[in-house]
Amino acid sequence: MIRKMFGLLLALCVFVVAGCAKPPAGGPPLASQGDINKLTAAITALGDQVDPEEARRAAEIAMLYPNQLAKQYGITDHPLIHNTKVNKGLRPRGLCWHWAQDMQTRLAQENFKTLALHRAIANSDSWIFIEHSTVIISQIGDSQDQGIVLDPWRNGGVLYWAPTLKDEKYTWIARDQVFAKKRKLLLRKRVTVARGKG
Repeated sequence: MIRKMFGLLLALCVFVVAGCAKPPAGGPPLASQGDINKLTAAITALGDQVDPEEARRAAEIAMLYPNQLAKQYGITDHPLIHNTKVNKGLRPRGLCWHWAQDMQTRLAQENFKTLALHRAIANSDSWIFIEHSTVIISQIGDSQDQGIVLDPWRNGGVLYWAPTLKDEKYTWIARDQVFAKKRKLLLRKRVTVARGKG
């Protein structure tokens, strides 16, 4: 009971603070060429196999596509406020997993030969913080931990990026691992319920 109350109080505080910071009118600002160049260099540096032209294309899409998504999603508020609007049916999309799915789909259209895309989830075990999804880009053959987080949800359409293990806010776990754990827990719960009825 105390845990639930603490969680609700913390969530209320987050919403109050989140309401103070709104994205700029007209959507998030477009990334500069300098921003794109920095991400291009970081992706290129992921490994010797990375094609610099693929890195440039990936960086350009990762930096510019979130602006288009923000407009499609109707982003006018802090991400947590927008999540509430989506959950209430006031906006069609814009949850973190929508951003991750749409970013992955767009990047995958490039058919990269030297880069790989991974999906990851953070906070899947937390009873305080909301679960968060993202897409991670790495050199082909490398794990997500060797890649770069591409997270447009966090800043409402302005791309946050960092090496996976240097993300100071989230610890990322492969989405497949999280889903497998959830399936196992659900199965265990069903077995427990079935035994209770028998």
